[in-house]
Amino acid sequence: MSFAKARDLLRLALMASSRHGGISLAEICTEFNVSHRTAQRMTEALESIFANVEITDGTDRRRRWQLLDPAIARLEPRQETTIEALEIAATSARDDNRLRHARALEDLRDRLMARLPARDALRAEADAEAVLASLGHVARPGPRATQRPEVMDAVIEALRGPFRLEMSYGEEESKQRVVEPHGVLLGQRSYLVARQPARGPELLNFRMDRIQTAKCLDESFAFEDGFSIDSYAAKAFGAYQDPSQYGEVIWRFSPAAADRAAGFQFHPNQNAERQPDGSLIVRFHAAGWLEMAWFLYQWGDAVEVLEPAGLRDLTENYRRSDFVSLP
Repeated sequence: MSFAKARDLLRLALMASSRHGGISLAEICTEFNVSHRTAQRMTEALESIFANVEITDGTDRRRRWQLLDPAIARLEPRQETTIEALEIAATSARDDNRLRHARALEDLRDRLMARLPARDALRAEADAEAVLASLGHVARPGPRATQRPEVMDAVIEALRGPFRLEMSYGEEESKQRVVEPHGVLLGQRSYLVARQPARGPELLNFRMDRIQTAKCLDESFAFEDGFSIDSYAAKAFGAYQDPSQYGEVIWRFSPAAADRAAGFQFHPNQNAERQPDGSLIVRFHAAGWLEMAWFLYQWGDAVEVLEPAGLRDLTENYRRSDFVSLP
């Protein structure tokens, strides 16, 4: 067995010992970026090397592998990359004013550091500082809306329940309203996705930076049936949700721009097809024509909107030919 395969098998054993219910073939494929057949060979190796492997078939009809009372869990792999990842995640959480998450990540980092021998801890800390000092962010012009840390804390607490949230929104002295949080859309501007029963059953987006105060109530509620924050977010190209605009979107990128466009993910559920003339057709379903128009402008005349007609009318007279570079 090669060192790389041995390392992967050790990592698989650690995952099978730490995950409640074990690990499935689909999860192995995702974690190790391997084929289904390779994942099967990895589980066969796991069974042949470890005597305490338990195999179960779950209610989802997926087979899972778990190590019971594994001594392997007491091994201490090198932790430099883990500490770097925790530092980066904590910094990102602080930048988003998710202070509760930042503190939890920093506590986890500190506990991990405390378990290391002094020499290894100093080396890991120095390596993490070197990596963090070398990571920068490309300047992105545009608003960076700030939000109150205590508001984000209250929202997270409400989402755990789920519990209703009492908040004031808009002006400083705005009236209190009660909403039922379903999720948060994180971005340049972050949005709370919530239902406000007093206004009806539909889900609404509230800008996080405009929430003045928020308090988690001791009142539970039921999520909308089948709700998924990822599916909800995918209905819009950006953050703006407009059911009247929702439908199929089709863009054609010219042959000169096709290779560059092929490297973009314009939408999580897009379908991209090369055409015989070298152009690229991109299709997806979403709303948000104005945000699409803002994005498409930077492509100049290298992109053409085929559908919907409303978006085509919005962009047709603003397709420039004198841009010296593509995005």
